Amino acid sequence: MQRFLFNLFQNRNGAVSQLQYELGKVLCDVHAYDGVVLAGYTSGDVCLWDTRTSNLAESFLKTSHAAEDSGLNPHVSFVRISKSLAVAAYDNGTIDVWSLLVGREPIHHYQHNQKIQALALCPETAAIATASSFQIRVETPDDKGCWRTSGNFQTPKLVNFLHLTHDSAGSPVTVAAAEEMVYLLKQDVPEKVLHSTYGHPVTCLDVSAHQAAFGVKSYGWVTHNGNKIHVYNLQTGQCLTTLGNSTGDFSCINLKDSPPHLLVTGNRDRRVRVYDLRCSRSLCSFYAHHLGVSAVQMDDWKVVSGGEEGLTCTWDQRMGTKLWEMHARHPVRYIWFNSQSLITANIPDEKHPRGASIMDDDLTAHRRHRGTINVYEFSVDQTSVESILPICRSSYSEVTGYNYNIGLAVPYDNV
Repeated sequence: MQRFLFNLFQNRNGAVSQLQYELGKVLCDVHAYDGVVLAGYTSGDVCLWDTRTSNLAESFLKTSHAAEDSGLNPHVSFVRISKSLAVAAYDNGTIDVWSLLVGREPIHHYQHNQKIQALALCPETAAIATASSFQIRVETPDDKGCWRTSGNFQTPKLVNFLHLTHDSAGSPVTVAAAEEMVYLLKQDVPEKVLHSTYGHPVTCLDVSAHQAAFGVKSYGWVTHNGNKIHVYNLQTGQCLTTLGNSTGDFSCINLKDSPPHLLVTGNRDRRVRVYDLRCSRSLCSFYAHHLGVSAVQMDDWKVVSGGEEGLTCTWDQRMGTKLWEMHARHPVRYIWFNSQSLITANIPDEKHPRGASIMDDDLTAHRRHRGTINVYEFSVDQTSVESILPICRSSYSEVTGYNYNIGLAVPYDNV
């Protein structure tokens, strides 16, 4: 079965579908866990899809501001999902928390006074961290299920990146990057500065169970003083290795989903690089996206990357070759995959497209501005033994058919 799925993924033989919510206006943020997709929109709506089912019907999560009669709902800034929780942060500083096991009503709700800059949800335990202004707040439930603030931390600078993990006792551990400083924060423990180099800001951050990796922008007059990746041990607080020497900023990094001793990075110099932590050098480098890399993920044989130009590329890491690519209008901001499916999100940078009236009820006129969530399902081979494209096998009586980016007059493409 693994070999079968490998061949389907490698040759892009599978079903492709889009998750769309017509009334959501513009897509703001997307996150997935084990095939369950959570999306937030400028309308303030939060939608849930389970791609493991066949119908792909959306499920609405009731928000705390749904009962308000005000015409303008706050936009969704961030969404995160884990095995049992879903969290959404809005641009007015509000946070809603839902349990995926019990109903669709929020089980917890709290408020920041200012706009939220970062949101993190621990994948293993029930813990939420939010950063607003110079404050980092950690919320956890007690033994009775009542949520409380378990940590309040202050940073001298605004937080850019925020991640949550847990220690051996199950207590939440927060890793935050505020410009050039990276903090390790625990409840009832003095804050610890993992890394700080004045004038060298952090450009990306990812955290696994025991390590933190982040890109650092370097300014200097010496040519060998390029941008680097630093990897730290969260238990000891020591730097394990320093990787790379790139002229471009590292724009994205994935450590927690990568195989042991490996990590994958994306850079503004248009390259995707895979590093081995044991030898501190890049195993392979792909010239990928001409506007810069915006999202990356890898497993033991492939790398999937997304670019600012809207291109999603799949690479064979061992052969160093591109297997296939797909293009959409907006930048790729999120990538998630397992052995049988791939989920990508093209999220627009412009949340208020020009020419779209606030009072306009005809949202279909602005579909090109909304962004898309694409689901590639490889568990079932959708093509015949001869690998004929489905639209080429369609009869003239059929009105739709997947076109694999081939424009045919009849049957008409499904736009």
